[in-house]
Amino acid sequence: MTDQYILLRAKEIHKTYSGKAEPVHVLNGVHIDIRKNDIAAIIGASGSGKSTLLHILGGLDRPDKGTIRFRNTELSAMNDEALAHFRNRNIGFVFQFHHLLPEFTALENVFMPGLIAGKPMSEIRDRAEYLLEETGLSDRMDHRPAELSGGEQQRVAVARALMNQPEIIMADEPTGNLDERNTEKLLNLLLDLKSKEQTAIVLITHDHRIAAVTPTVYLLKNGMLESTVIENS
Repeated sequence: MTDQYILLRAKEIHKTYSGKAEPVHVLNGVHIDIRKNDIAAIIGASGSGKSTLLHILGGLDRPDKGTIRFRNTELSAMNDEALAHFRNRNIGFVFQFHHLLPEFTALENVFMPGLIAGKPMSEIRDRAEYLLEETGLSDRMDHRPAELSGGEQQRVAVARALMNQPEIIMADEPTGNLDERNTEKLLNLLLDLKSKEQTAIVLITHDHRIAAVTPTVYLLKNGMLESTVIENS
């Protein structure tokens, strides 16, 4: 793969946690390249280390060993403050639990990454309104999370993740709490927004039906990604 098409490259990623009896080696030398505008799914059994890998790739956690390079930026060389600043501007996150702030409206929740980035309020509002329209929530902007369905809350989380126009979205089991109908709707939304926003997506899932709609699938097993990438047609 030509380097110019690589958005994020992780090499020799190791992560170990202290266990009751002995250390648990969750990641054992993982290598992965994420291409610009790509969507890649990482599948594996529960407890295989998928979420740990995603958190490391997104700069939410640090590996014990290895390097993560985002374009020309070495994430593992950053201090915590610089890494938080970088995440806010370059990476969006969607989790199984939407983590919306209950006291704020859908629109205000989408504002948050823009406010943290210090962007002008007029720009933030325009962008947030546009994203909520794109996610089919133009009539729900002033509703608080408790007034939204589970599927609507997760769509707000997707809009929030896109607020600062990140080059990559890290999605950790984003459909894990949704029924089959809302799962399909959210996946279609992610695919549509990926195309419109020119955003790469790394999607963690244990559901092979979900992985089947992504062009590239990796299997995480025994702390390592399979050397052969499964290319869906």
